[in-house]
This record gives sequence, structure tokens and C-alpha cells, in this order.
Amino acid sequence: MSQQFDVVVIGGGPGGYVAAIRASQLGFKVACIDEWKNAAGGPAPGGTCTNVGCIPSKALLQSSEHYEQANHHFAEHGITVKGLGLDVGTMIGRKDTVVKQNNDGILYLFKKNKIAFFHGRGSFVKAVEGGYEIQVAGASEETLVGKQIIIATGSNARALPGTPFDEVNVLSNDGALRLGAVPKKLGLIGSGVIGLEMGSVWRRLGAEVTILEGLPTFLGAVDEQIAKEAKKAFDKQGLKIELGVKVGEIKTSKKGVSVAYTNAKGEAIDLEVDKLIVSIGRVPNTIGLNTEAVGLQLDERGAIVVDADCKTNLPGVWAVGDVVRGPMLAHKAEEEGVAVAERIAGQHGHVNFNTIPWVIYTSPEIAWVGRTEQQLKADGVAYKAGTFPFLANGRARALGDTTGMVKFLADATTDEILGVHIVGPMASELIAEAVVAMEFKASAEDIARICHAHPSLSEATKEAALAVDKRTLNF
Repeated sequence: MSQQFDVVVIGGGPGGYVAAIRASQLGFKVACIDEWKNAAGGPAPGGTCTNVGCIPSKALLQSSEHYEQANHHFAEHGITVKGLGLDVGTMIGRKDTVVKQNNDGILYLFKKNKIAFFHGRGSFVKAVEGGYEIQVAGASEETLVGKQIIIATGSNARALPGTPFDEVNVLSNDGALRLGAVPKKLGLIGSGVIGLEMGSVWRRLGAEVTILEGLPTFLGAVDEQIAKEAKKAFDKQGLKIELGVKVGEIKTSKKGVSVAYTNAKGEAIDLEVDKLIVSIGRVPNTIGLNTEAVGLQLDERGAIVVDADCKTNLPGVWAVGDVVRGPMLAHKAEEEGVAVAERIAGQHGHVNFNTIPWVIYTSPEIAWVGRTEQQLKADGVAYKAGTFPFLANGRARALGDTTGMVKFLADATTDEILGVHIVGPMASELIAEAVVAMEFKASAEDIARICHAHPSLSEATKEAALAVDKRTLNF
């Protein structure tokens, strides 16, 4: 006997569990299906983000930052550390605890919001009168019928052709977060967000890190001036980044991994490393969804085809997050999940792709929202730019972290903010002010006129806004 629901959500990651909560708040009877397991085989909702992505990587970044500070910077503060040690097992254990706290938090939210949770893999069986039949394959087989279906199955790491992940020598983000010891030599293919963050973690802990990037430019999606500033900082830290390379044969052995590649000069090089992390992007996850049973349309990348409102080609079936078009970001998935739940209720859910913030949690952090200077030039938009360095910010000096800058781009005629780009301390937090400002179509002058607390890093945001009109006060 099948269980009947108004809304069935397939996937319990950021897009799925938030969609389920919002649908329940709106009065629907909701079920959420998620198959992720913890080490004991129990449910671990939260998707890639919570289990092998955003949350665990930030936990390790924090641990590695503490180690870096103790190893290299405490002395500047008059703090002497003798016999500094590193227990990677404890560090990984702390990360696992943080992950479990988040898993348990989501299970609590399901209970609080009266959402039926099913632990297993959800797949389509067939369309039925008034909805769709969904099978849950897990510890026990369940059959659900939902009037409305929200697919939030996320994405998987993309492997190099001919070099599958073994999570021992050739690692995805999953294996990179579970290393039991610091590799002496670590190789990364791909200098995107995941590659840079993982490279930063293990470099701080003592690994010699080499990043191989096929593109000739570093962080091509980032504002060029900001990317150059970040690369200078990474080079200074000892992160070796090679651009414009062509990766050839990859061999694994008991000793490690050998990567043959051609550098930008055309020279053939063999890189010998203990471990290799492959970070060349992610692919939409529709494995086992049985889309063909109901005729759900996929595009050439394997993503579910949706319109601007996240509707698929099937009535009553929606899809959000990494499994559809747009940036693969947890917060984008959350916004789409909320919007879809509200659209099902007849409301007007809204997601503004132009004000979705991006963050790379390296040190220095990189964050941005809106268009880059190179995009504005390509689009022929007349603009004004203003920058302010953290070197001239009192709080940054007190923190001992003066790397980077804040950059504003505003319309030359109207002064509306078109983009804000930050590289430096706490950029991930500072960018929120810019997102709010852009959502309300603020001008650079609006931010320049707002009182910011002193001393604070946010004063650099105000000063960069002042710089658009060439009237900074502290630089």
C-alpha cells in the first residue's frame, strides 16, 4: 500500500531539505527521500555539502589555519609554542563530529516540521492519477505517491577520462577530506574552488602542493584584478600553480601517482606525488532516478531540463540545485528549493541569479557578487571602479592580515552597483552587505554614506565605495 503525500522531495541536500521544510510550513504533507549513509550505515542527510563538501572542508580549513598560525604567526604576538605537533586523526575526527552535528540537525528539523523522512534511493516508477509513484530502495522498500515531486539529487565529482577515482591515490573531494596523514607531495588537477581549498588545507599542514590547470588564466570567473592579487598571495605561501598545462598519462602504484603533462612552454614533465586530487568540475546526478520511466527530459550534460521557474517538462515535477542549470552552489539550491515550494502553493517564489554570491574559502578568502570588470568591458558597459586595500584598514592591521582589497564597480551614469569583488580576510562575511545593496539596486554612493563601525573590516567596503568617486579617506 503506497503512502500519499502532497509533495515528495527526492534528495536531502541543501536544496531538498530546505524545499521540504518550506513546503511543510505552507501546509503541505511532505516526504523527503535521501540515501546518504554515515559510517554506521545510518541516515546522513545534507547531501554533498554537509557530508563531503562545504561543511567538512570548512572544518579542515579552520583546523589547518590554527596550525598555520601556531607554526608561523603566534611568535609575532609574543606567544611561544614549543613542541608543536599534529594529529591528523584527531583533526579528521573533529571534522566528522561537525558533519554529524549537521546531519542530526537536519533530522531534527524534519521531525520538528512533521516531514516524513525515508532513508534510501528514490526513483520514478510511473505516472499515476493525480501524481507520480516513487519507489524508495533502502533498508526497507517503500512506495510513495506524490502530487508534486521536487528533484534535488545534486551532483557528483567529474573524473578524468581513463582515470577513475579510487579514493586511495586518485581522490575526489570525498577522499581529499579523509586523508589519514599529510602527504609529502600532493598534486591537484584543476584550480577551481575545490582544488584551491583542498590545496590550501594540506599545504598549511606541510604538504608540497602542485596544482595543474588546463586554462591559461587563473580563476577565469573571478575579476581579473582580484584573481591576480590572490595568485600573488598563493605564490608567496608556496602553493605551486601551473597554468595552461595539458595532462597526459596518469599512472598509480604503491608509491603514489605519476602525472605526465606538458607545461605552457611545451615542455614534457613527469610529476611524482603521493596523492592526486582531481577537481575538474561536477556532473549532475540522475543515477538511478529512472527518468525514462516517466519521460523526464535531460540535456546533453545530463542535467534535468527546467524553465526559469524550475519546472520540468512533466506537470507537477520540479528540479532544483546542482542537478539543473546555473551555478552549483548550496545557497543557490536553497533559494530554488524555497521558491519552488512557494510556487506549488500558488505564490511567487523568486531567485535573482544576478545577486548570488560566490566564495572561495582560501586564505585570503575570495568573494564576489555581480559582474566582473572584464565582463563589463565585453558587454560595452560604461562603469566606474573603486578599490581599497586592507593594508590601509586598521582592523586588518590588528588582525595581522592585510592581504587583498575590496573593489566596487558601478554604472558610470547612474552609480548603481554592478559588482563587488573582495580578496582578503573574512571576505565571505563582508560580501553579504554587497548582496543586500545590489538586491535593493543601491548606488556606490549609498554604501559610501552609510556609517560603518570602527575599527572593522567592513570599513574597507565603505572606502572602496568612496573610491568610486575618488574620495577615499584613509588611503
